[in-house]
This record gives sequence, C-alpha cells and structure tokens, in this order.
Amino acid sequence: MKYILSALSLCYLTTSLLQADIIMGVVPQQSPLKLLKVWKPVADHLSKKTGEKVTFKTEKSIEKFAQALYNGAYDFAYVNPHQYIIAHQKQGYLAKIRAEKNIRGILVMKYGTDIKKLKDKNARYLFPSPTAFAATLLTKYDLIQRYNVSIETLNNAHYVNSHDSVYKGISRGVGDVGGGIERTFRNISDSKLKNDIHIVHVTPAYPSHPFVFKADMNERHKEAIGDALLNIPKSLLNTLSIKKLKKINHSEYDSVQALMLKLQITSK
Repeated sequence: MKYILSALSLCYLTTSLLQADIIMGVVPQQSPLKLLKVWKPVADHLSKKTGEKVTFKTEKSIEKFAQALYNGAYDFAYVNPHQYIIAHQKQGYLAKIRAEKNIRGILVMKYGTDIKKLKDKNARYLFPSPTAFAATLLTKYDLIQRYNVSIETLNNAHYVNSHDSVYKGISRGVGDVGGGIERTFRNISDSKLKNDIHIVHVTPAYPSHPFVFKADMNERHKEAIGDALLNIPKSLLNTLSIKKLKKINHSEYDSVQALMLKLQITSK
C-alpha cells in the first residue's frame, strides 16, 4: 500500500508540474509596467479562486498584442472590440464578460491650441495604434464624418503604441490632436500632464472591451474563471476603473462588426 501511495503521489506531482499556466492576455492601452501593477492582482485573485495558476501577459504595443491574440497566444484575454471580431474569426475566441458601461473614443488637444486645428490639413494627429478601436478607429471616423478631415491626411497620422504616449505627445507639442478613451484619460496620474490637455470631442458609445475565451480552452476552466470574474471584489474593479462586469454573448458585438465595414477606410 505504501508503494501504491508513493506512486500515486509521484503521478500527481508530475501532472501538476506539467500542467501549463492559464495565460490571461491584456491589451496594452497603457505601458506594460502600469498594466502589471493593476492586472497582476487580478491574475492572483483568479488563481486563488479557481485553484489554477493564472498568469498575466501583455505586449509592448497594441499591434504586437493583436498579432499574438490572432495567433492564439492567450487562453483568455481582455481585448478591444475590433480585436475581438478578428480573434473570433481567426481563433474562435468568444466574448463572455464585459463592463456594463459602453466605451467612447475621445479627441484631446493641448490647452491654448486653436480648436480650428482639429480639422486643419496640416494638423499632426497622434493615435495609439492603427487598430485601437475607440481611440483610433472611432475617432478617425468622426474626424472624417463630422469634421471633413480627409482620409489622406489621416493616413499620415503617427502611431505611438499607447494611450499614455498619445497624451504625453500632445502635452509636449509632438502632435496637435490625439485619440484616446475616457477611462485612460481619467487615469492620468501626472497632474501637470492632465492640466496640459483637454477633451475636445467624444464619439458615440459602443460595447466595451470584452473578456474573451479561446475555443479550445478547458470548459471547466472557462466556467471557473468566468464565475471568479463576475464575483471579483469591488476593490480590484476599482483599480481597473470598472464599476461592474456583466455576462454577455457574441451577438452583442454585431454593431461593432457592422461598423467595422465603414471603418476600413480609416484603419490603415
């Protein structure tokens, strides 16, 4: 009996050692260091509640993150709506949970800059990445539709990897007009930076960033992580600037998919 128990213990230990971590990807709207600070406690909480090792992972830029997502690098991930539609098509990711509040893009300018610069053909536009949903695609669409900015002008826009880089670039005079979202603007911790820039336009609202789960992820893990997210402590939600999470399904993003057909001209 002693040898049987030892063999079983060894088998259990070997299985545990071979068991891969569950990788949670997070789109880098802010610097990886900032994301680590707020998302690592979330990963630790999910590990504790599910009994599985959940590991936080991100990339240096939104574009690199999107490429990893489309290659199936994450078991589940917090992604922007545009990325979700493509990830669903390429890897079968399914949206299960999102914040109750919708997302809107914003355009920011430095205080003292003439508002006419918003649609000046010589204006310097800054965006996080070509495929950032609200900060780039929605704001570009409004610049074209509402301010008659030419597609050619927007094709010369500069991409600076994150929302924080956009805000800093506008503050330092690197750009005249920048795209972001309300949440990352509210979360600017540098008081001087926040006092340097202001919001000059807000886009219509669309479904916010979802938590998406890879098609071949273990069903038990999906259910356990989903339950843990829906019951996550308010203190952790506050650090993410999310008030409440809710359960959703794929059809909620039909409006995003329809809009993407119109946004193709602005996604270059």
